[in-house]
Amino acid sequence: MNPVATHTNTNSLAVIASELASRIQQRTPPRSPQIHLVPTAGNTQLFIANGSRMYTVSASIADRLQQLLSTGDEAAITNELINLGLDTPALINDRPLESPKLYALSLAIAQKCNMGCAYCYADQGEFGGPMKNMSLDTAKQSVDLLLKDCTPGSKVQVTFLGGEPLINRNALREATIYAFEQGRQKDVKVNFSLTSNGTLLRADDADFFEEYGFAVTISLDGIGEQHDRLRPMKGGAGTYAKIMENIQPLLARQRTMQVSARVTVTPLNIDLAKTLQEFVDMGFHSVGFSPLLRSSNGKGEMSPEDLQQMLQGMIECGLLFEQHVISGKRFPFLNMVNALKEIAKGTHRPYPCGAGAGYMGVSADGALSACHRFVNEPAGHMGDLDNGINPTLQNGWLSNRHVHQQEPCHQCWARYLCGGGCHHEVLEKGRTACDYIRGWLHYTMQAHERISRLVPDWYR
Repeated sequence: MNPVATHTNTNSLAVIASELASRIQQRTPPRSPQIHLVPTAGNTQLFIANGSRMYTVSASIADRLQQLLSTGDEAAITNELINLGLDTPALINDRPLESPKLYALSLAIAQKCNMGCAYCYADQGEFGGPMKNMSLDTAKQSVDLLLKDCTPGSKVQVTFLGGEPLINRNALREATIYAFEQGRQKDVKVNFSLTSNGTLLRADDADFFEEYGFAVTISLDGIGEQHDRLRPMKGGAGTYAKIMENIQPLLARQRTMQVSARVTVTPLNIDLAKTLQEFVDMGFHSVGFSPLLRSSNGKGEMSPEDLQQMLQGMIECGLLFEQHVISGKRFPFLNMVNALKEIAKGTHRPYPCGAGAGYMGVSADGALSACHRFVNEPAGHMGDLDNGINPTLQNGWLSNRHVHQQEPCHQCWARYLCGGGCHHEVLEKGRTACDYIRGWLHYTMQAHERISRLVPDWYR
């Protein structure tokens, strides 16, 4: 039975989500690095880790594979895949990337912030050092590095982060104009994005972001008092009402600009479906959730029990998404959209993201790091703007961070969809979210089968 077809109210969805989460958690521990079985409506999907491939299999084949999984006989599983004609040479080997081409930079345009979020990985915007703004010269030098080896017709990404990037609004705008003009001269499309707390937004920012097609992400950790408790000003005052006022021109103006909400999930704001529906109704282009796995002071981090509760909330949000999609309506739940697209195209990768490869962060002083989260941290140091990317540091990073080098990743069926987890969180806290990640992937695989069958046009 389709678990979402006949239920419309959120109470029913919460009950279904609870039952699904319980079942999923029993089925998702890694029993083989080669395969994973995903029961769906009337059939079983076989997920093959090599290539992240999915196939519908008969009940007899599913039973045979289930038996092999229970005995842990990897050689027999390999033979079974060969007999089924589903074996293929390894699509990811042990060889790491080497000096990949740069395609994206995030600029810490302001290493300072006006808010006092207790959990902030960047030490409330200061990254463990004195408050500072990036100079326009440093921002331009960053753009020059990004565009240096680009070929005509290619695309690159410039992201402005902080702290709060709008504290350094003039440099942000001038750097945007410079990057756009330099890109146009080189026939390179430069895409722009910004993550902001929303407290300093002005009406004319909407015009500027629309003109240059920004993807704007607003950090919002719930509705009203829930957000205020997690994201206050440094003096303790709430911020939600001010942000809601400030974002209205952006939401009304977005055409080429896209305005999204990003929710950091802590034990204090796990009512995800209510938050999702409210933000979708406000007109955000997309809404996404991310669990807090590492904070600078240890406060607010998600425990295994919290992550179990979050999985239930995420599934409830997914069921809301399925309801809308089956009814022919757009529902911009970003986590779901991204997961479905990756499953559909068989994403397989040896890293979780482009950090330290095609993507790097730039500090206000011009130091290069593996990503924005490693600013001022030796573990992710990659060189500086004056001397360029240090190939020894970069290639050492790419060798060490390859998923085949990670424990216990090489034994997990989800390793090529996950890539081993956020480098920063793993290096700081270990792999605390593996069960949650596998559970979410299992649910979205089931949803993929339903959506492919009921509304195949969604993928087109």
